[in-house]
Order: sequence, then structure tokens, then C-alpha cells
Amino acid sequence: MSSKSTWVRPYGDTENDGKIQISFSLPVPVSPLGEEAAKKIALQMGIHDPSVVHYEALSDTFSFYILYGRTEHQVDIANLNVVEVDHHTMSKEDVEVYIEKNFTEPLVFVGASTGTDAHTVGIDAIMNMKGYNGHYGLERYKGIKAYNLGGQVDNETLLEKAIDLNADVILISQTVTQKDVHIENLTKFIELLEAENKRNDFVVIIGGPRIHHGLAKELGYDAGFGPKKYAFDVASYAVQYLYEKGVKVKR
Repeated sequence: MSSKSTWVRPYGDTENDGKIQISFSLPVPVSPLGEEAAKKIALQMGIHDPSVVHYEALSDTFSFYILYGRTEHQVDIANLNVVEVDHHTMSKEDVEVYIEKNFTEPLVFVGASTGTDAHTVGIDAIMNMKGYNGHYGLERYKGIKAYNLGGQVDNETLLEKAIDLNADVILISQTVTQKDVHIENLTKFIELLEAENKRNDFVVIIGGPRIHHGLAKELGYDAGFGPKKYAFDVASYAVQYLYEKGVKVKR
């Protein structure tokens, strides 16, 4: 039986008070009726004492609400199974030293936002020289040749380019996730690799706001990185995995 200390619930003012904040939009105008509907929905979600603390109009017929409330739900963290990327995270400089020490030639990374996804902020943050938030992108790494194909790249085009460039790593960024369109697109890319008998030719990594390593493995990818991950996170994993696979490795 789990220790009592491993049970946790949300808290706001005091530990384990169950206080939470939720937000959502409704297809109704801003009005007392909309507020009451928002509170009723919260009650049906099992949230006690819900109160609307902020609301605003999104349009003439849509409104947005933020509510506070209390939940009695709790979880035993001792029984949770979290799938994490198994690698040692290195700095940019350490990655460069690792490549120089262990590989015979530069490693080739090809990245894109695929399908109908035109959002390139994520892939640019990882690939482009400037990077993001003070962390340089892969274009600035010694020992890495980085090719950023941009947004709305077809799966077939991405694979063709990866083959033409003799890529070692394929990076896919997915920002648009409405109705799980990213799941469908990511699944199709793995199916394409398998159909072309190319799955084992590349390290294939995905990233995005709703991506995590467990999902990546479930869909057939080598790794997945979610929010607050940078080029050094991706590079650290990729170079270590390539070394283990024996790709371009010094003997």
C-alpha cells in the first residue's frame, strides 16, 4: 500500500485544498446567462463552489470564461508511469565536442512543419541559427548540417529531401492540433517510411505543444519533445542515439 505522502491534489492557498482554475469558451454572448452556464458546466465536471472570476466577449455570439473552484480528486504519484527520453542532456558546446570525438563526418538534420501546418516558430527555434530564448539553433552547431524546409511540407516531400541530403535525423514540428490532425499526419509519415522500407534509415523525432515522448513512441517515432525544449535537448538525444546505432561513428 502506498505511503500517504505520495498522494497529491491541487492546491491554491493551502496544501491539498484542491483549488483549481479552468478556462473555456462558450457559443453564447457575454451575459448573466453565459456566466450561469459556465458555472453549471464546472459543477457537472465535479468542481465544487465554482465562481466566474473573469469573462470577456470573443465575438457577438461567443464568450470566454475563467473560473475558480475546488476538486476532491487526487492521485498516487507512486503508481504513475511516465515515459521519458532516455539520454544525457548536453550543452551546445558539449554536443559539438561529442560529435568531433565520435563521428567521422558532419551529421545531417532535416526539419519541417508538415501537412497543413504553416506554423514554423517551433521548427525555427530548433533549427535556425538564431534559435530561441538565448539557445542557438542547430544551424550554429559545429558538426551539424541543418536544413529547415519550413511549413506546410508534404510528408512525401520531406522524405524525398531527407533521402537526397542523405540525412541522419528527421525533425517534424506539429503546432496545429485541432481534432487531433497532428496524430493523423504523424501516423501517415511513419506509414510512408515503412512502405518505402526507410524506417531504419533515419532517427525520427517530433516536437510541438502537445507532443510528449510517450506519444512519440506510441506512434512509432524515436523520440518526442514538448514545450520548453531547445536545440541542445534534441541534439543531445540524436547524437547519442546515432552513436549507439553506429552511424558515421569513428572506429
